[in-house]
Amino acid sequence: MMDKEFKEERENHVGRMIHMLSHQLKRRGAVPEMETGLTPMQKHILTFILFETMERDLYQRDIEEEFRIRRSTASGILKLMEKNGFIYRKSVARDARLKQIVPTEKAEKFRMDILMNIKETERRLTEGIPKPDLEVCLKVLRHMLLNLSGEGQIK
Repeated sequence: MMDKEFKEERENHVGRMIHMLSHQLKRRGAVPEMETGLTPMQKHILTFILFETMERDLYQRDIEEEFRIRRSTASGILKLMEKNGFIYRKSVARDARLKQIVPTEKAEKFRMDILMNIKETERRLTEGIPKPDLEVCLKVLRHMLLNLSGEGQIK
């Protein structure tokens, strides 16, 4: 009896739906299907770097905060990305310990394709959904993220 109820409820479990949607998004990926040699996480970080550096200087702590990863994890990922020629880190005049993350020419070649891919993915995700429904969806998703993160306000 309990198993049947659980199975019926499972069809509408929020976590399950988010997992399925996440899987579809990962399959599409922001980095087009070019052979980059990057792991999925490195692709997400490269996308973030390429997008954010259009507007501002970027540092390791920004990546730690955005992806909610530990310093050691971010450091390891960035070292590999640097080794593979996608980024370089340069010292900042005001603090030699602080390293600005800069995409290389190799990474820059992907920028427009990535941005177009993101735009197309967003279009497909939101197709046929009224704007008020999307606003509610985003509000609820932010609240769920806050519930699970145990942190303060979500941006």
